[in-house]
Amino acid sequence: MQRSLTTLAVFGLALLLAGCTYNRNGPVTDHFADFKTAPPRHNTVTVCSAYGCQKQTKVRFGKKQIAAIRKVMKKIPRKDTPYEERRAVAYAISWMEIYTGKIVGTSADRPGMEYGGSGDPTQQDCVDEATNTTSYLMILERNGLLKHHKVGTPFSKGNVIFRGVAKWPHWTAILVENKTKQRYAVDSWKYGNGENPAIVRADKWYIKDLEGLAKPTA
Repeated sequence: MQRSLTTLAVFGLALLLAGCTYNRNGPVTDHFADFKTAPPRHNTVTVCSAYGCQKQTKVRFGKKQIAAIRKVMKKIPRKDTPYEERRAVAYAISWMEIYTGKIVGTSADRPGMEYGGSGDPTQQDCVDEATNTTSYLMILERNGLLKHHKVGTPFSKGNVIFRGVAKWPHWTAILVENKTKQRYAVDSWKYGNGENPAIVRADKWYIKDLEGLAKPTA
């Protein structure tokens, strides 16, 4: 709990100093260093839970799992466009959440955040979700499953002072479209384990409050 509060205080201050949006200029791996967890190694990810990556569990995606993910992405009827690739990514992230959830215990993860959830290894806050989703996106990237995008560095928005808890600092994973350089938030936090994440332009993500977050990508 203390670690979670300390982390929140540090990044809360960063948000205020950066106009309530915390963007990194460094590589994706900086995010993992900030939250004292490991980026994917080969096809093994470190799944965060218990809020603020307090609980960390390694999960490997073997050849069988990578083949299953590839099959899921191919099932999405699509033209060869960035938009349709983002749709396929949403279904892939859903599959990966379900797979890791059965191993880690986060199948029981409830949507959103609960004040009593810190320290519960079955629950995930936005830091856990953003970190895990970034790891999953990196697995897709390194297995040649991303053609129109690359994995971006997670960022957060928030404005506690002016809007209270409704504008609490909120983190998201990021995809960057290769051609346009447009960033897209890939956000699973508001939904239960295994639901498709919302994938929406980063500049249109989390504009008003937590209740106004985008719907899952269909």
